[in-house]
Amino acid sequence: MLYIGIDLGTSAVKLLLMDETGKIHKIVSREYPISFPKAGWSEQNPEDWLRETLEGIKQLTENCDRKSVAGIGCCGQMHGLVVLDENDRVIRPAILWNDGRTAEETDYLNSVIGKERLSEYTANVAFAGFTAPKLLWLKKNEPQNFAKIRKIMLPKDYINYMLTGEFCTDVSDASGTLYFDVKNKCWSGEMLEICGITREQLPKIYESSAAVGTLKKSVCDLLGLSENIRVCAGAGDNAGAAVGTGTVGDGSCNISLGTSGTVFIASKSFGVDPFNALHSFAHADGNFHLMGCMLSAASCNKWWLETILETHDYKGEEAKISEELLGKNRVFFLPYLMGERSPINDVNARGTFIGLTMDTKRSDMALAVLEGVAFGIRDSVEVAKKLGIKIERSKICGGGAKSALWKRIFANVLNMKIDTVETEEGPGFGGAILAGVACGQWKDVESAASELVTIKETTYPEPEIAALYNERYEQFRQIYPAVKDLFPKINL
Repeated sequence: MLYIGIDLGTSAVKLLLMDETGKIHKIVSREYPISFPKAGWSEQNPEDWLRETLEGIKQLTENCDRKSVAGIGCCGQMHGLVVLDENDRVIRPAILWNDGRTAEETDYLNSVIGKERLSEYTANVAFAGFTAPKLLWLKKNEPQNFAKIRKIMLPKDYINYMLTGEFCTDVSDASGTLYFDVKNKCWSGEMLEICGITREQLPKIYESSAAVGTLKKSVCDLLGLSENIRVCAGAGDNAGAAVGTGTVGDGSCNISLGTSGTVFIASKSFGVDPFNALHSFAHADGNFHLMGCMLSAASCNKWWLETILETHDYKGEEAKISEELLGKNRVFFLPYLMGERSPINDVNARGTFIGLTMDTKRSDMALAVLEGVAFGIRDSVEVAKKLGIKIERSKICGGGAKSALWKRIFANVLNMKIDTVETEEGPGFGGAILAGVACGQWKDVESAASELVTIKETTYPEPEIAALYNERYEQFRQIYPAVKDLFPKINL
């Protein structure tokens, strides 16, 4: 049997075709635009996602036996606000996870409603990227659109709805809305009241590997696929990537280096970070996880190379970085190009170079960007350590994980083993695995991941370089507090 995994990303949708052995037969990627109507805003048209997803499925299955396709699993960018009217039309562009317009609403939730109440209701506090602050912003700034809302959903749920007609979501993606009770895996009545919405406007909740329906006849006719194909609830992209890297069960860790960056720690028991720096979410394996998320990760390197240096030669730029410079770079970079979430929760934070001198080279700044992202991830790892969580190694995935140099930097900055898995398709692979579980190919997510996910190579920390990076990290963590108060002033 064949299973389709969909990774609905920020810049493109990536689809893969996997068989029951875990072999990937084909991968298709299709891009769509992203708009920035104002500074700090980030939006997309959900209809663009749907169009490219449908075209991608056509392209993916054009040379296979389409009767062998048994299931579809979609994982996607989290937190985005998608709203439909009574005729199932998109009311306005989706407000994305990395949109920073909701500083006022986030402050209201954390300060007026209060972090203690939020944590009690949802196991989390408010971050600007979460969905609840977006609803409050919409209610205040676009009341005419807010009044039209009949369905509220997340990005990948819009795809599932258009494929099946089932108004549904999964527990991992719902966890990032801030109106979901993570501990009890249900919508929070208190938060719905605070946001001014009703349960009828929200989708039915499923575990990630649950089958929610089959393809609509109109979709089958368009794609040439069977009406018996099962579509599972899917997952948020980070939970999907965790499944795709085998980060399931208890205590395993995954670092994702995509547009954003995450540290994902799987757990069989529910827990809340009392420091409010890490998110407490439900996991796609039926359990829970803690997660730290930085808004700009591999996108920092993309910005530096493509926007600033105006080159696409990633390997060539890395080759200019001297090995002797590792742990000794005098230039630092704060990776806050879109503000920052974990652990500082500051929408005003901005990217910053510091330590430039007359002898600073292009390669010094390039290395500083890579190191800055690694230091930012370590910030969340340090919070996990304070909670008594011991992390000795981590999987790694995402576009940034293709860089051997960056993995070496991470191994030394974090002073831990970094494992690269054989199949590096993260959320897409995870989506296909979830689809297989929904179809009964495997009894549960853990057994599927155990069978399908293997380690390709391990990058080990180097004691001397790790010690140097430990000193550099202590310097790095002093920079943000020193410049924090400047950001709101320069952002006017």
